[in-house]
Amino acid sequence: MFKRLRATLAVIVLANTAAAQDLPTIRGAVLKIGTVNWELATIVENGLDEKHGFKLEIMPFADNGATRVAVAGDEADMAVADWIWVARQRAGGQNYTFVPYSKAVGSVVVPEGSDAETLEDLAGGKIGIAGGPLDKSWLILRAYAQKKYDFDLKAETEQVYGAPPLIFKSGLSGNYAGAINFWHFLAKMKAAGMRELISVETAATELGLNPETPLLGYFFKDEFVAENPGIAQAFYNASRDAKDLLLSDPAAWDAIRPRMNAKTDAQFEQLKADWIAGAPARGPIDLEGANAFLSLMNELGGADLVGQATQVPAGLFAEVE
Repeated sequence: MFKRLRATLAVIVLANTAAAQDLPTIRGAVLKIGTVNWELATIVENGLDEKHGFKLEIMPFADNGATRVAVAGDEADMAVADWIWVARQRAGGQNYTFVPYSKAVGSVVVPEGSDAETLEDLAGGKIGIAGGPLDKSWLILRAYAQKKYDFDLKAETEQVYGAPPLIFKSGLSGNYAGAINFWHFLAKMKAAGMRELISVETAATELGLNPETPLLGYFFKDEFVAENPGIAQAFYNASRDAKDLLLSDPAAWDAIRPRMNAKTDAQFEQLKADWIAGAPARGPIDLEGANAFLSLMNELGGADLVGQATQVPAGLFAEVE
């Protein structure tokens, strides 16, 4: 009897192993220190990829440019970008499909002792900006200041552009009247005592945009999606399961804390809170809201930012639910 039981268990193990080997593989090219690794690690370490019928292979790269080259050159199947960039590529002939990931955006933070209450109060000061003059957070904040206060934020301040770590360090040193940085650097700046003056989400809402529209996502080649029917929805399901786990189980955060580069408990808690705030509602992207956002980016950044994508290209957003 016990021999038969062992034999049965062995067959089940072999069958499961064979089934796992038959699953399609998604090779994800990601920045090796990027925050997206928190979600992807949660997917892999909890078996959420196999649960939804695929194997996720995480391929770390030194910079975002290399991840995009990897997908273009078929060395990887997926990478991460904002959908404006993906729309630009699709309008230019690259058939990329976008699966939503995060609505996390930036904000303006000011030194702890600052008296600033609105963007107008930054007049005459320096603003540190990560991402360059076409940074989307900067463009939205400029548009908001113009509409809300008839205030030309660009003309009335001095902009200092730099890499996110530089803006982070200089901001903490009090070198700027205000600073705009990527969301995870902003979380650490707030944890260190800097104060949020206004979020890009608030500014976008004032401009009539839909703040629930996810900006960041995973992009795949159309060919890969066509060759693996249902893969976009399967990956999205795994992504949503990972989010649900992180939204509900503190132990899931303990598991990824070593990846978060949080130097203090305050940083850890702020990173956690801001990541959770950036998790979008489940469901398809609001196409009308996306077109409104793209129109504003085209108005402010022109072809240098959006290329030929003056409206959302057909097929850009994967049909996920």
